[in-house]
Amino acid sequence: MRIWQGYKKGIDLGGWFSQCDHTEERYLGFIRCEDFAVIKSWGADHVRVPVDYELLEDADASPIESGYAHLERAAGYCRENGLNMIIDLHKTAGFSFDPDEREAGFFENPSYQERFMRLWENIARRFGNREGIAFELLNEVTEREYCDTWNRISHECIKRIRAIAPATPILVGGYWHNSAAAVKDIAAPYDENIVFNFHCYEPLVFTHQGAPWIKEMDTCFRVSSDAPFGMLDDASKRLLPGDCSGLADYPADTRLSPAYFEEFFREAVGAAERHNVPLYCGEYGVIDRATPEDALVWFRMINAAFEKHGIGRAAWSYREMDFGLSDARMDGVRDELIKYL
Repeated sequence: MRIWQGYKKGIDLGGWFSQCDHTEERYLGFIRCEDFAVIKSWGADHVRVPVDYELLEDADASPIESGYAHLERAAGYCRENGLNMIIDLHKTAGFSFDPDEREAGFFENPSYQERFMRLWENIARRFGNREGIAFELLNEVTEREYCDTWNRISHECIKRIRAIAPATPILVGGYWHNSAAAVKDIAAPYDENIVFNFHCYEPLVFTHQGAPWIKEMDTCFRVSSDAPFGMLDDASKRLLPGDCSGLADYPADTRLSPAYFEEFFREAVGAAERHNVPLYCGEYGVIDRATPEDALVWFRMINAAFEKHGIGRAAWSYREMDFGLSDARMDGVRDELIKYL
């Protein structure tokens, strides 16, 4: 498995150009130039910038020049601070990982798929072939049934990007919200500049404890990073949709450790090794309902597995978004925690 140089330790800038109200006030004020200097001081080498299609195109799919200017401004902040950047298309017309966005039909509708590819061609014309900029095709494909369709769409999209930007690194993730388990089913890499991408919020009942956007979750539920897996598994069955725990095969008295994450990444690492592509974790983090001290424990453990396998990553998220690493609540642990990003 190859190591992706320049993208070892990153921070997500969620809520800036994505999952937001899409106003000029938001674009200009939520993240500023000085924030990039802070991120650099944390030892990061890159940022991941989630972007909704509404930033870059209007209802008729015509380019929004002011939106591209905002993205160009972000690229400038990266250059000024010695950071690389991933442009992550977090939402496209017809699809969002979040059902509350009311986007649907992308995987069934060729016109949505064509719009997606044309958007990427536009992005590639403006940001392709630049050192220190990578493209992430689409955030968190949801259903497993989309796998074959997504492999076809992503292959064709990469082909069209390559006609414009032959060497720009392109990240491709799989189904189940970019699950590590889906990496093995990502299509064989189009060329040598493809990166396999996944996300990790495991165990979900810990990292998303009390999350109000999970319908089944008790918003008052709290659990420690030291809770035995039997307790976490029981809570997962009560508070998460379907079978989301992934803990049933572990002894009930087992507790979270770096070995847990090594096992969780095993298949994804194997797939990356077979294809000799870099492996990258585009999101990982702990909700602000957990104590900062428990978050620190979790980051330390997952970091050990990342380091062992040479997996690049970006932590979710810099500010607010229920996971904010720069938020005041993290002041007491941040100096220690950033060692494990």
